Amino acid sequence: MKVMKIASMVSGVVFALFALLFLVQLWAEVMPWAVFIKLAMSAGVIIVVAFGLAMLYREYIEEKSMKEEKYLD
Repeated sequence: MKVMKIASMVSGVVFALFALLFLVQLWAEVMPWAVFIKLAMSAGVIIVVAFGLAMLYREYIEEKSMKEEKYLD
């Protein structure tokens, strides 16, 4: 589905950017660790929410199409 592709791209970009930020923080410490931990939690929430919403939307569309095709009453 198109929604899953978009969610995968958003999650992939957020994950890649965070991985880069993690390496920079590990070697250069460009920000306080407290701020970095907050950014890490925010990135995790964005990834989980993007995939969660995409899966809910996919399930809704699949159920709707099954009802239209008379598989479900």
